[in-house]
Amino acid sequence: MNKAELVDIVAADAGTTKKDAEQIINKMMETIIKTVSGGDKVTLVGFGTFEARNRKARLGRNPKTNEPLNIPAKRVAGFKVGKEFSEAVNKRK
Repeated sequence: MNKAELVDIVAADAGTTKKDAEQIINKMMETIIKTVSGGDKVTLVGFGTFEARNRKARLGRNPKTNEPLNIPAKRVAGFKVGKEFSEAVNKRK
């Protein structure tokens, strides 16, 4: 599913226009990005938690030349799946 398909489903299920559904989805994504990039967590109970994580510097290898190279430390976005989400995925096998 892509964003346009998500907008269609949300609009139909919520009984609203596609334009309104898209604005809500966009604002939700902007808010999550702004909050996580600011160092805070966003927890949606049953769905999951978005947070920034620190990745340590490490030694890697260039796969083409096999030469070692330093990979610098950085912050990355992380997502931990909530219990209800995880159970729903595991039910469907």
